[in-house]
This record gives sequence, C-alpha cells and structure tokens, in this order.
Amino acid sequence: WLAVVVVLDVLAARLSLDLGGKAGRVLSSRVFLPYLGRAGSVLVPLMFLVALLPILIKLPKPKKRKPPKRPSPKPPEGSSEGPESSDRKYRPPPLSLLSPPRGDGKPDAKALREGVERIEGLLSDFGVEGRVVRAHPGPVVTLYEVEPGPGVKVSRISALADDLARGMKAKRIRVQAPIPGAGTVGIEVPNPKPSVVYFRDVVESEVFSESPSPLTLGLGVDISGRPFCADLAGMPHLLIAGATGSGKSTCLNTIIASILFKAGPKEVRFLMIDPKMLELSPYNDIPHLLSPVVTQPRKAVAALRWAVDEMERRYKVLAEHSVRNVADFNRKSGGSMPYIVVLVDELADLMLVLGSEIEDSLARLAQMARAVGIHLVVATQRPSVDVITGVIKANFPSRISFQVASKVDSRTILDRHGAEKLLGKGDMLFLPPGSAEPIRLHGAYISDEEVERLVGWVRRQGPREDTV
Repeated sequence: WLAVVVVLDVLAARLSLDLGGKAGRVLSSRVFLPYLGRAGSVLVPLMFLVALLPILIKLPKPKKRKPPKRPSPKPPEGSSEGPESSDRKYRPPPLSLLSPPRGDGKPDAKALREGVERIEGLLSDFGVEGRVVRAHPGPVVTLYEVEPGPGVKVSRISALADDLARGMKAKRIRVQAPIPGAGTVGIEVPNPKPSVVYFRDVVESEVFSESPSPLTLGLGVDISGRPFCADLAGMPHLLIAGATGSGKSTCLNTIIASILFKAGPKEVRFLMIDPKMLELSPYNDIPHLLSPVVTQPRKAVAALRWAVDEMERRYKVLAEHSVRNVADFNRKSGGSMPYIVVLVDELADLMLVLGSEIEDSLARLAQMARAVGIHLVVATQRPSVDVITGVIKANFPSRISFQVASKVDSRTILDRHGAEKLLGKGDMLFLPPGSAEPIRLHGAYISDEEVERLVGWVRRQGPREDTV
C-alpha cells in the first residue's frame, strides 16, 4: 500500500503541473484509494508482485566457495610407506621392503666327495652293493643318488635309514626309494650348516615374477635350491599341517605376502579366520580384507556361511553370462569379480567347538567353489583324524606337511609316512594335485619386521571395505 500511495502521489503531482490542480486532486491517492475498497487490497499487491517479478528472476544466486586444493603429502625417498589412499590404482610393494639374503650353507666340492665316500663305505659295511652316481647340494640338505648293484632290492637301502644317519652323524636321513623316473635311490642328508631360504630370493626369481596368476604362491626352494612356486587357482584348495615350531605360521605369512606382491584388492580378497587371535592380526585393515580378522568361533561359522552364499550367488551370475569360471567372466563382461581366499589358521580350535557346522561349510566350499574363484587355505597343528576328517581330506587334494610327531600324523595328512623325519624350521613335504609322491621343499622365511613393512605399504593403498 505504501508503494501504491507513493506512485499515485507522484502521478498526481505531474498532472497538476500539466493540466492544472483539478486533475491532480482527482488522481491523488487520498482521493482515489478510498474508491478501490476490498478489490484494492487484492489487486494492488498482485500488481506490485507482477512488476517486481522480472527483477527477482534476474537476481544472481550466491556462489559457494570451494576450499582450495591442497597437494597430498608425498612419502620421503627411501620410505617404506606407499602412496596415499586417494590413489585407487594398486601398486605392488617394492622388493626393498624385504631383507636381502645373506650366507650360503651349500657344501663345497670337498665336502661332497667326503659324503659320497662315506655313503658308499656304509653301504658296503652293511653288505649292500651300490654306488653314488650324482650329488645335488642344496641350502638345507644334500641329495645323493645311489644306483643299487645287481640283485639289490630297494627296500634293503630304505631299511638302513637309521643306520646311515648314525654313520653320517646326521640328525635324520630321509630315503626316497626309488626317485620317480630316475631309477636310483635318493638319500637326503642334512647339511652341517644349513642356510636360511629368504622370501626375497623367491620373489625375485623368474618363476615367480613371470607367473601370470594373481594366486601365485612363493613357497620356497626345492632340495637343489631352485625357487618353487605353485598356483592356488589350480590346486584349488590347500591343507597345511605341522607341529608347533615347524614353520606352519611362517608358511601362511609367505602365502599372504605372495598374493600381496601379485594382486590388488580388485583382483583378490581375503577372508581370514584366526581363533588364536595372534597369527593373522597384523593383516587387519589391509584393503584386501572382506572383514576384520574373524576370531570368534560363532562368527567363523557365519563367515563360512557367507562364503557359501557368495558361492551360490556367483554361480547364478556366471550362468546368466554363459561362462564357466571367474577368468572367463572377467574377460567377457569386462567386470571385476575378484578371487576370494579363505584362510583358516587353526582348524582344530574350530572343530573342537563347532565341528559339524565347520565341516559342512568347508566341505561344500571345497567341492564347488573352485569354478567361482573361491579358494581355501586351512592350517592346523594337530593333524588327527578328528580334525582332518575323511570328508575334509577328500576335498583337499593339495597338502603340505611340516615336521610332525609320528608316522600316524604323517599318514593322516599325506597318506604316507616321511613327515616325521623332516628337520623342522620350514622343511616340508608338498603334495601337488594329481601327484602320487610329495615334493620336499624348504619354506621361505619372512620375518615379523618384513611383514610389518609390507602391511604398512599395503594399508596406504586404500581403506578396507567390509563386505561380510
């Protein structure tokens, strides 16, 4: 109303100047407004808003100020820390995080000649004709190939294992009778000064670096010292057993570290179950984890059931895309369905509390999960029949046995004796899938400090995204 009054007064003043005071008085607000009545109370505000509408539309909107971008801090040169979490592309850890190898415990030529002469002399003393045709020195043991004489049974040489160990002044001697495909008998004698097999030696080898599989495992070296790797995708599951202090936990660390060197979280994810709450806890918060490390038996059952449900879901997805495995799905659809590695550190503790529930889930996963990219690595320090049941063992064709207490334990894990004669500290027998005879390996050693540096690098790749 105030605006209308002002406009009418200005108009009346102009008309008074042009036409005289009479016209101005007629149009004056004091004369004109009383005639508008109730209509004026509605029309005048509407006219006022219509007049102001173009001005209101053209008013500029206030702009929000963006905070200035700050450059992300870079790690100092030589630091073991990786890139910031904002970098989504996974960068494999550098080899500088691992300690350089040192020392060599292989016997020299003189020691080899003395070993050959001593073995041939002992065989002659026990009335067994045979000669050493080859010697293969390694970091931990030396393999002597013995060619039996005419009419000499292989079993006679095998029966002399304890006597040969006493004569060679060795802790244990393992006789491989015969060596597959060689026609000779193998006598494995421990070196007086065994050398440590460092994990860096295995990672730097061509057999590891040239392997295309993201599930390549750098297990260690064979008895001749050659790096040995295996593909978990082809196993497709792995059962590990060994007494306390035999190297089982270190083997789990090398398995995890091998995958961290090979694959990022978009390629491989981990589901870790550790009832002892100590062995796998250093890996908490790495981006590869599907959940924090599971430590409670009930939660372990739930985690394994989730893995079964995920297996069934993946089967449906593969069927919809008419593919047979994860590799074909990722190649055909351009998607990213990661492999899942389920690690169980101590199966005995879980079987003691929730045996049937754990066994059912493990058996189902072991039977069907290979095609959908889910693989199991199960370890125990008590390889008894109530822990490694017939159902579990039948579905784990690939097995590793470290030193065990008795022949019975060796037969439980490998279906043959021999693991009771191992030396400990990473000395193992690896049974590949489809193989009748195990391969003797010396496990690679990775220290707690190396694991800490490796995990520190990987954690900086990005946050953990919980799924389970």
